[in-house]
Amino acid sequence: MGDMWGSGVTAVMLTLEFLEVGMNTVTKAAMSKGMSHYILVVYSNMIAISLLLSSSLIFYRKRIAPAITLSIICRIFVLSLLSCAGQVFTYIGIGYSSPTLASAMIDLTPAFTFILGVFSRLERLDLRIKSGQAKSIGTMVLIIGGLVFTLYKGLPITGISSSGDELHKEMLFLSPSNWAIGGFFLAAHSIILALIFVIQTWIIRDYPSVLITNLFTCTFVTILSASVSLVAEKDPNAWRIKPDIQLISIGFTAVFAVSLRSVVHTWACHKKGPVYTSMFKPIGMVIAVFMGVSFLGDTLYLGSVIGAVIIAFGFYAVMWGKTQEENTVEDKEDCSFEPSSPKAPLLQNKSTSV
Repeated sequence: MGDMWGSGVTAVMLTLEFLEVGMNTVTKAAMSKGMSHYILVVYSNMIAISLLLSSSLIFYRKRIAPAITLSIICRIFVLSLLSCAGQVFTYIGIGYSSPTLASAMIDLTPAFTFILGVFSRLERLDLRIKSGQAKSIGTMVLIIGGLVFTLYKGLPITGISSSGDELHKEMLFLSPSNWAIGGFFLAAHSIILALIFVIQTWIIRDYPSVLITNLFTCTFVTILSASVSLVAEKDPNAWRIKPDIQLISIGFTAVFAVSLRSVVHTWACHKKGPVYTSMFKPIGMVIAVFMGVSFLGDTLYLGSVIGAVIIAFGFYAVMWGKTQEENTVEDKEDCSFEPSSPKAPLLQNKSTSV
């Protein structure tokens, strides 16, 4: 059962990263048409509320939803604050620096998540056993591979490049102070994203309803982002959405990013923990580059290949460590049932309400 769930969660997370590449492309096209990212956040969350509400009503039509407490609502509100702040910090950081630096900083998320997960005791770590060593080393290798993938270009393997090193060129055109400010906000976003994964795991373990948790989160984010947008967006015409790529972007973001991605991340945090969920971020960058090479004719560089190989090794090490850890826990649980109660069920009910 553990192997089945493990392969299932991994397949869903990889599919999610492929969809995220498409979402980023659509969103970038909408931004180039003059759409405000503040308005995008507000409208997409508003639509997502209706999607999550209708899904919750359908799912709990013949079921009893878990009773929500004030403590859970407070945790969800903190999660919403972090989600809203993370989006704002990302846009500020990119504004001061570049998307290239943003890609590099997102690779730090697994490290921050690993540290926070261990300190919050949501992630087990025992360096005396091989599974703990594999998880630790694999996480570090994953981060190194992501940084190599982003920061080192190398020789072109396919096509002819005349663009040079993007990160180096961007640093020449940006002042050191702007680069430092942008790097600070992007690093803060990586820490916030790690906190989001940890808090999602904390919430869902005490309140096992993914749909209702994300419905409340989406509602709070809508209120918070609308408040920020009213202050930050000075142009009233920005709230008028044209029936073109802007409307498509809002719909895509609402269905995928706010609804589907949030639900899947919460589900994955419950099934596998925050570190497992965060380590797919460098994988997503690899998918984006190789899809660009395959379908758009982009140039493939040696640095991308080396970084992808390193990421693959790190990813495998963490996966192996998690699998060994889960098998050990299941063996201990089976052994604990055998002497005390021969009739105890072999499988415990560990399901989570969607």
